Amino acid sequence: MKKNLLLFFSLLAYTVVSAQEKPFVVPAIENWKPAKGVLQWNNLTDIAYSDATLQDEAQYLSGFMGNLPVTQSKRGSVSLQLCKNEKLGKEGYQLITNPKGITIKAQTEQGVLWGIQTLQQLKVQGKPLACGIITDTPAYSIRGAMIDVGRKYIPLSYLYSIVELMSYYKMNTLQVHLNDCGSHRYYNDNWDETYAAFRIQSDFFPELTAKDGYYTKKGFHDFILYAQKMGVEIIPEIDSPSHSLCFSHYRPSLGSKDYGANHLELRNPAVRPFLDSLYAEYLGGPDPVFCCPRMHIGVDEYSNKDKEVVELFRELVDHLIREVESYGKQAVFWGQLTHAKGTTPVKVENVMMEMWYNGYANPRNMHDLGYQMITVPSRQVYIIPAAGYYFDYLNCKTLYEQWTPANIAGEIFPERDPQIHGGMFCVWNDICYNGISVGDIHHRMVPAVQIISEKTWHAVNDTVGYNAWDNQRKVLGEGYKCNQLGNTQIELENLKPETIIHPSDEAQIGYDYQVDFDILWAAESIGTLLLENPYSRVWLADPIGGWLGFSRDGYLYTFRHKGKPGKKEHISIKGTNRSTTLYVDGKLVQELDIEKRFYAKDKTYNYVRTLVFPLQKTGCFGSQITNFKAKKI
Repeated sequence: MKKNLLLFFSLLAYTVVSAQEKPFVVPAIENWKPAKGVLQWNNLTDIAYSDATLQDEAQYLSGFMGNLPVTQSKRGSVSLQLCKNEKLGKEGYQLITNPKGITIKAQTEQGVLWGIQTLQQLKVQGKPLACGIITDTPAYSIRGAMIDVGRKYIPLSYLYSIVELMSYYKMNTLQVHLNDCGSHRYYNDNWDETYAAFRIQSDFFPELTAKDGYYTKKGFHDFILYAQKMGVEIIPEIDSPSHSLCFSHYRPSLGSKDYGANHLELRNPAVRPFLDSLYAEYLGGPDPVFCCPRMHIGVDEYSNKDKEVVELFRELVDHLIREVESYGKQAVFWGQLTHAKGTTPVKVENVMMEMWYNGYANPRNMHDLGYQMITVPSRQVYIIPAAGYYFDYLNCKTLYEQWTPANIAGEIFPERDPQIHGGMFCVWNDICYNGISVGDIHHRMVPAVQIISEKTWHAVNDTVGYNAWDNQRKVLGEGYKCNQLGNTQIELENLKPETIIHPSDEAQIGYDYQVDFDILWAAESIGTLLLENPYSRVWLADPIGGWLGFSRDGYLYTFRHKGKPGKKEHISIKGTNRSTTLYVDGKLVQELDIEKRFYAKDKTYNYVRTLVFPLQKTGCFGSQITNFKAKKI
């Protein structure tokens, strides 16, 4: 009896102590005022919202709370309220917990949504809610990411997933780099052969639109509006006058003979009207395609060899800034004005510059000129998957311990300097057709979103060290609307043909995983599917050679194995972020690891052969498949 009482009081003491601890979320909470007691999740039975504008937020909250009933009223076990509290600003919120329920207060819908995301992260951790008051505001107004869809087509469905992931971590800005090109060194030093793409539908210049993947105007417009509902601003980028090979492929007279066809010829009087027409197509009209407050004009990495051309470049930059502003938008551009030093003035007032390389734009000089600044230093926050330069995955430990947006590649400014509006990381796809998948990109994005969220919202470090932070952030996942990491696990006695085995489009299992099944082979025709979802397919007999294999992102990969009718085998497929491996009856058949491919003499690049394994629906196969298991390892 004494032992039981001792255990009871020990647990009670632990609960009280735990209730006083600051709740862990990413990004870290700014201010925590503890109170006595805890709230059990099962005490939350309904959701009330005080203002009609909060209905979407209430429905979102209901989704991860088990579809609790939602009503517009002032009283509920979870209450969402708009309030007047200037200290909270545009994005701040209060989350008040007592033993009977929760109240989330903010001045704006976005602030309420951020309070909901804090609550979602607390729910994922599975502990009772500590009573107290969270008061949370961000250090920086721009907390974001950039994704290069120009060199690699990224399905719009995945851009939606990125927005859902970012919203979960209170990241509020996604820049979409809509056009770019590969390096001609991978294409026999021939610009005509070099890959280039413009990813958005054009009615003014129909042949400009990429043939291997693009976004319709309506699709991109609706995506921007959805992102706004999730608290994320989309910044579309049309890059010129460098990185412009798609334009000179479309109209060769626009390309430069001196600097290469990826540069537009600034002496050509047709260049400016062409770009103006593009801007008009996406910014013009009562409901423009780019229905967002900012547009990015690119203007990075143009040659500075000819001083006369530098002045023409500066003149074009100034013109494009003013062109964007003529449509009521704010212009954003890559820092380039130290590299393109000259006398032609470039507009400064209300113009935002991304500080990516100090040699191209000296931070002190740009600050003195008066530019609004976003910190995106390439040597700290650039991801180029499997390229072998910059980062494959961000160095989260170094960023956690040493970086905030006030640190622009070693140039240190006062924290929360009013001209430094925030920070972002970038995912570039420099090496076209190197096998990188959407799943590979996402695997890199999740920790990047977490660390940049932490360092742009909270900015300073708590007493918790990096190792503790790193262990706890892994528990939080992606938010309930996103499963791109592939957390679906399935065990089936029989895998039947032409069957939906999981209703979600994102039904898949991600790294590291093992899929096992027994198969009694039938005579499968070429092109027989085992499993698929919108992102990938696994073949019992691939569409070309009839091998066991898989396809995704426009790539087909095969193993050196074919099924023989009447033969029974045990198949195992293991997947990591580096390789996909096939075992048959316990014996290694083939590992598809990162492959070195040559593009010039002894020069190589990495070709990636990974698979996030699909688990949505089965194909029309004749073989008998039993004991199917897909599990994390």
